[in-house]
Amino acid sequence: MNATSPSSHSHIHVKGVKHRKKSGWTPIGIVAMVFGFMIAWPVGLAVLAYILWGGRVDDLISDLVDTIKGATRKTPPSSGNAAFDDYKAATLRDLEAQQAEFAEYVDHLRQARDREEFEHFMKSKKSKK
Repeated sequence: MNATSPSSHSHIHVKGVKHRKKSGWTPIGIVAMVFGFMIAWPVGLAVLAYILWGGRVDDLISDLVDTIKGATRKTPPSSGNAAFDDYKAATLRDLEAQQAEFAEYVDHLRQARDREEFEHFMKSKKSKK
């Protein structure tokens, strides 16, 4: 679709960025506004203001879904440089290994401290008798 298309619901895509062309009045926006007024009037007023200032509730929902999908993705996005991505993956593996070793070390220290405290308690208990 080109930039001169008369459709009010079309978007112009420039390097993955959506640019709104016209009105934000869509069926989902109207339903969101009505439900917003039914739940609490400030919510409905906020949706109305968002629509009037050129926002589309459809785009807001789409962006929210994209953000949630991006946040739940396990693998980080590629930088585009294979050598750097390999280096980064190796470094992260090393750091995870060091973290596991440190956690084991801290656990060992905690057990030693607990043992020492217990022995101190038992000695103090015996000395009171």
